[in-house]
Amino acid sequence: MSDIIFFGKNMDNNINNRLEVLVKKTYYIYQRFNIHSTFALLYHEEPLSVIELSKYVRISDQFIPLDDNHYFIIFEFTAEKNAYKASQNIIYKLDNHFNANQGTFIALNSLDIHKSPQNILSRLKQIIAQMRRDCCSRVETEDILER
Repeated sequence: MSDIIFFGKNMDNNINNRLEVLVKKTYYIYQRFNIHSTFALLYHEEPLSVIELSKYVRISDQFIPLDDNHYFIIFEFTAEKNAYKASQNIIYKLDNHFNANQGTFIALNSLDIHKSPQNILSRLKQIIAQMRRDCCSRVETEDILER
């Protein structure tokens, strides 16, 4: 598998592999048990450590740091509507922790077993870029790309 180009950087092969394994596991759980999950990409202006973010992400969810400012999140057992609310909660908590209210964005992508991890990440990246340009909302789904 080739490296994913992400925000101008090559992702480490280890991160690539972890991302692929988590997405495939999520697809398996959906196919086997019909349990929905939602994929997300969190962008935070300030560098954010795994330990800091783990304080604000639900224990049932998984996340992978992609670089100092980006995290891939899987809202496990969570349909997009509820992942939207969970994302709002994360932003609220990060805003309070950092005493800021503009530097965090979360893009959501509902589960589609036909999308590769690269496609998912690319789509989430597009959503984040659109949100940062428009600055109308800090949590968005793919709908923003169709407006």
